[in-house]
Amino acid sequence: MLERVAIYSKDNSLKTREGVSRLVTEFCKRGIKMQIYQKSDDPVICPGGQLIERFSDLSEISGLPELVISVGGDGTFLETVLKVIHMGIPVAGVNTGRMGFLANISEEEISNSIDLLCDGEYEIVERCLLEISKPSQLFNGDSSSALNEITIQKADLSMITINVFVNDIYLNTYWADGLIVSTATGSTAYNLSVGGPILSPEDGSIIISPISPHNLTIRPIVLSGESRLRMVMEGRSKEYLATCDFRSKRMPFSEEIQIVRAPVKLKTVMLKGMDFYSTLRNKLMWGADRRN
Repeated sequence: MLERVAIYSKDNSLKTREGVSRLVTEFCKRGIKMQIYQKSDDPVICPGGQLIERFSDLSEISGLPELVISVGGDGTFLETVLKVIHMGIPVAGVNTGRMGFLANISEEEISNSIDLLCDGEYEIVERCLLEISKPSQLFNGDSSSALNEITIQKADLSMITINVFVNDIYLNTYWADGLIVSTATGSTAYNLSVGGPILSPEDGSIIISPISPHNLTIRPIVLSGESRLRMVMEGRSKEYLATCDFRSKRMPFSEEIQIVRAPVKLKTVMLKGMDFYSTLRNKLMWGADRRN
């Protein structure tokens, strides 16, 4: 039985505020304590009048929750991950955005989903992350871990050259607009849009997918999750762009990037009656046909 949950939302859209309000109402009915991160200054109050505890950092709250609920789209989910990854707290996502592969609980399912959460009718799926191990502290103190992907991209109009080494063994030189280094979780994100393979979320493999490669025989490749990647960039300009989920930084071509699997895994919630494959079919409309 749940006793304490945290709710995280980053935007102040009407749809997200309504989603948070519905969660609060449902949890209040069940007497579950809540801690809420919300940028809106509007106070969040239980119908019975109880004020909900607010927080700006999970380390500051009175007691750690048993579960964190992200309200928004997959972007909000990615931000939530950085706040809880080292605490081992499971994360569930309520989708008030668009696609919602990570935030896979719809607004219409909130009441039933809370019943399942309270009754323990869910399983924990552990997901691997990637990490930029060199250079360290790339994002000025922010985490260099990515749940979806790390990318190397051109910073201007000219394509770049990316020399890739796997465990210090030369793999290939890519002439392209960039490279996507993706986790299994990220296989349904940017990787999917460039024709990369889809992996089930518990898979520990690493995917490398080129972005608009100059040589059309170049195709995505799936590597062991134990692989250590080193990337050496060249180009006509002075800089390239390195991204780590929603963070980005311009880098000089003299600076190489090293990527490894992160030492920690993220715990995510999969409710009873839901699974990755049904989410795939629904979100990507597999099997949809006017004749059916």
